[in-house]
Amino acid sequence: MPDPQSAPARPALLLVLSVIVALEAALATGLALWLIYELLTQRPESYPSAVALTVLVVLGAAWVVATVVGLLRRRSWARASALTIQILQLAVAVGCFQGLFARPDLGWALLVPAVVAAVLAVSRPVVRATARNTEQHE
Repeated sequence: MPDPQSAPARPALLLVLSVIVALEAALATGLALWLIYELLTQRPESYPSAVALTVLVVLGAAWVVATVVGLLRRRSWARASALTIQILQLAVAVGCFQGLFARPDLGWALLVPAVVAAVLAVSRPVVRATARNTEQHE
């Protein structure tokens, strides 16, 4: 059993990345709960579309929550997952800047944390802290 005092400290950049992804997880979970509430209390124009959208958001929220847990446990797969989440968030942010119903305020709110988290996910301290090392994790 490893000595807790000999375990390496969690790098600050990994903590910052974990906080950003945790906030994204909280927002995704809140959105999922809101969609479930709306589905149960309102009459959608299309039930199949409403159910499909709700299921996708619930699955997405679960994915982001699992990524936070992976980051906190220093799992190597969590870096790739966090980076993928940020790339998808970048795509949504770009969509917020264009079109008939453009919302640049939402675009910036999605773009800034996505860029910061993507840079952190590939930063050397985060990669080193989450690299596969059985002695470090076991």
